[in-house]
Amino acid sequence: MPREKNLNITRWLVLCFSCLINLCIGSLYAWSVFANPMAEYLNQTNGQALTSASMAIVFTVANAVGPITMISGGWLNERLGTKVVVLIGGLLFGGGMILSAFANSVTYLVFSYGILDGLGMGMVYGCTITNSVKFFPDKRGLIGGLTTATYGLSSVMVPPIANQLIESQGVTNAFFILGIVFLVLISIGSFFIEKCPENYIPHDMQINDKKEIQKQMDKDWKEMLKSPVFYCMILMLVCGAFGGLMCISQVSPIAQNMIGLSASAATTAISILALFNAGGRVGAGYLSDKIGRINTLTLSFVLSFFGFICLLLAGEGNIVLFYVAIAIIGICFGSFMGIFPGFTADQFGAKYNSVNYGYMFIGFALAGIFGPMTMGKLYVMNQSYKQSFLAAGALSIAGLLISVLYRNMVKKDTAQHRYQRIKNT
Repeated sequence: MPREKNLNITRWLVLCFSCLINLCIGSLYAWSVFANPMAEYLNQTNGQALTSASMAIVFTVANAVGPITMISGGWLNERLGTKVVVLIGGLLFGGGMILSAFANSVTYLVFSYGILDGLGMGMVYGCTITNSVKFFPDKRGLIGGLTTATYGLSSVMVPPIANQLIESQGVTNAFFILGIVFLVLISIGSFFIEKCPENYIPHDMQINDKKEIQKQMDKDWKEMLKSPVFYCMILMLVCGAFGGLMCISQVSPIAQNMIGLSASAATTAISILALFNAGGRVGAGYLSDKIGRINTLTLSFVLSFFGFICLLLAGEGNIVLFYVAIAIIGICFGSFMGIFPGFTADQFGAKYNSVNYGYMFIGFALAGIFGPMTMGKLYVMNQSYKQSFLAAGALSIAGLLISVLYRNMVKKDTAQHRYQRIKNT
C-alpha cells in the first residue's frame, strides 16, 4: 500500500511536469511570429527577396518530421525510459532553437527549426502524453486533454513574449534566448518524469473499471497495423484535424480578407481559436471519460460540420458569425487532439501506446500537410475561401460516416473475441 500511495503522488507530479514541458515544445506553433522578421533579416544580410510565404516550408517540415520521433521515441521509451527520451528531445528542441539564431538562409532554418525542432517536439510530445495517459487509466480522456491542451496553449502564451523579444532584442537574439530557456526548462522537467510501471492500476480505481482495464488486449504496432479498426481511426483523425489545421494556418488572412478585420483585430481571432482549441481538448477529454470516446468524436464531427457552414455563410462585416464559427472549429479540433491518445490506448492497450500513438499521429501530420496546402491552392484558383470550407465540411461528414463504420467493426471484433474465448474454454 505505501508504494501504491507513492505512485499516486508520483503520477500527479509527472502530469504537472509533462504539462510544463508541453507548454515549451508547443512554441513550435509560434513560427508565424518569426516568419516575417526572419525574412526581413535574411533579406538585409543576404540581399534576398524573401517573404513570409517563402518561409512556410520551415513550418511544413517541422510538422512533417514529428511522427518520425514519436514512433522512434516510443521505441526508445520502452528501452531507455521516459526521462532519458524527454531529455534527448529537449536537447534537440532547445538546440534547434538556439541554432536558428545563427541562420543565414532558408535552408539553414529548415535544418535548425524545421528538422531539429520538429524531431525534438515529436520525441517529447509522444512520450509525455502517452506516459501520462498510462499513469491514469481511470482518466485517459481528461489526461490526454490536459497534456495536449498545454501544448496548444503555448500558441497563445509564447507569441506575445516572442514579439516583445523580437522588438527589443532582434529576431536572432529572440531565437537564442527562447532556445536557452526552453532547453533549461525541459532538461530540468525531464528529471521529474518517471516511466509508468507496466500494467499500473491505481489502488483507488473502481472495481468494475479495473476489470475493464484488465480485459484489454495489448497489441504492438505490427498487430495494430493488421487491424482494420486502426485505419478507421486514423481516417477519422485525418478528417477531424484537416479543417482545424487548415483554419489555424490561415485564420488571420481569413479574418482580414473575408470579414474585413484589421491586422490587429485578426490577432484576436487567432487567440480565440487557440483558446477554444485548448478548452476543447480538456472538455472533450473529460466528456469522453463519461460518455465514451466514439460518442464524443461523433458529436465533434457534427459540430465541426456546422462550424464550417457558419464560416461559409459569414461575409464581410459579419463578425459575430465569424467568431462563433472559429470557436466551434477550435473546440472540435481540440476534441480530436485531446481524445485520440486515450482512444488509441483504449483500442490497442496501454503497454505499447508510446509507439502505437506515434503511428496514429501520422494522420495528424497528413492533415497538417494537406489541409493548409488545399486551402492555399483553392484560394489561388478562386480568390475565395468558400471552396475550402465546403471541402472541410465534406470531410466532417466523411468522418461521421467512418465513425459509424468504426462502431460496426468494433462490435464485430468484440463478438469474434467472445466466440474465441468460449471456444478456447
